[in-house]
Amino acid sequence: MTSRVKINRLPTGVPGLDAVLGGGIPEFSFNLIAGQPGCGKTTLAHQIMFALATPQRPALYFTVLGEPPLKMLRYQQQFAFFDTEALNHSVRFINLSDDAAQGELARVLQRIAAEVAQHSPALVFVDSFRSVVQANTANGSPQTGLQQFMQQLGVLMATWQATSFLIGEYFSDVDPNPVFTVADGLIWLRQSVQRNSMVRKLEIMKMRGQPTLPGLHSFRIGPSGISVFAPPGVMPAQVAEPLALLGQRLGMGVPGLDAMLGGGLPRGYSLLVAGPSGSGKSVLAAAFLAEGARQGETSVMAAFEQRPDQARNPVVASLVANGQVVVVACQSPDMSIDELVVLLVDAVRAHQATRVVIDSLSGFELALAPTFRDDFRESLLQLVSALSVAGVTVLMTSEMEDRYTDLRFSPYGTAFLTDAIIVQRYIEVGSRLRRLMAVVKVRASAHSDELREYTVDAGGICIGARLVDQEGLLGGRPTRQGAHATPALVALDGAAPGARGG
Repeated sequence: MTSRVKINRLPTGVPGLDAVLGGGIPEFSFNLIAGQPGCGKTTLAHQIMFALATPQRPALYFTVLGEPPLKMLRYQQQFAFFDTEALNHSVRFINLSDDAAQGELARVLQRIAAEVAQHSPALVFVDSFRSVVQANTANGSPQTGLQQFMQQLGVLMATWQATSFLIGEYFSDVDPNPVFTVADGLIWLRQSVQRNSMVRKLEIMKMRGQPTLPGLHSFRIGPSGISVFAPPGVMPAQVAEPLALLGQRLGMGVPGLDAMLGGGLPRGYSLLVAGPSGSGKSVLAAAFLAEGARQGETSVMAAFEQRPDQARNPVVASLVANGQVVVVACQSPDMSIDELVVLLVDAVRAHQATRVVIDSLSGFELALAPTFRDDFRESLLQLVSALSVAGVTVLMTSEMEDRYTDLRFSPYGTAFLTDAIIVQRYIEVGSRLRRLMAVVKVRASAHSDELREYTVDAGGICIGARLVDQEGLLGGRPTRQGAHATPALVALDGAAPGARGG
């Protein structure tokens, strides 16, 4: 029986990229990093190089640019991954600009081969071929000569006992090019501008010998370099909840609301709080976070518009100041759903959080880059699923237009994605606006079917009694039934509410 050759996979050092690649870069492979100018090709190559290069595994970086390597390094040094001490020890830069400028492709190829033979690198980078193309065209050489040169270089790089990368500026992945055939891996970077946002995406078009994650994956270039945001399905899941916690219910922090939910919100559930502007959705979310803090839990809150402050939300601001709530800032105008999921899940794991608040879905939609908004429903499903896998309990608020001709719980048609729903509404009684709350759904659990009046004041939400003398409450303008009158608002007496299955 013939034994299989085991291919060692090298970690790239780029957050999220190994998951998309299917485990890393295959050792001794020949890879092409391609894309239009400005999309991050050189940054990606440097980040991989500094992550992998060691004195025992040195790297050669050939520059075929129309500018000196010192200028390129000046900008690359701004990234956290850049290691100055590795220069001329683990990493060596070789400038081929003069050879390329003469348009003698054979000379460029000979120079690369000679340097590789002299230094025996484990990693080889050639960046980039724009200058070679321009010099070859200016010299009057036929296009076939350039294609032959690139094919020879690709074959040569594939035969070295080194993991090699060719960085090229290509504007279309359908252009016929022999290097695409020779390459073992093809990483294509793209960027698109829509309105005031620019979105960068990465696609693994080819990677021999291993299954990669298909499709386009968003990434961001920041102070630490490139971060790729793998979809939630490929991120490692958090350790499952202990059996002792299964079926446990969490308090909401609002007196009477736990009873309406059938004993509290089941741990690991997702709850949608839907209501019109000013109905108290954020107040309810703050109470949920405060209750977690009272139980010794840490929570995570996604802030899409601005961080909570004492003037706007003093309860949450105090919890943040005490370290009981961690705020994930999401104000970037070009955010993707995968990026938000990574930010939230990383915060949950780093702080061992048990509760997550997303206030609100409207802010979430606006925080997404325009190109992602058409898929908002699918994006919300990914978010809820990822947080469910992470083992946290999620509360989301949703702005609901208070129309009385139909009963909607979300403008996105996504209410079915959540495990529980609380709806808040306005009604008119005696020419005054009053608020009603009801538990519409708690999956696999009995819960109240009552419409309860509630008030919002400095102390938070206070749930009162049913308006038993009113009917047609969901129509917004109820009418009195019978001649008797019941006090509009009294404290709950702890009696068990009516119940029905969710």
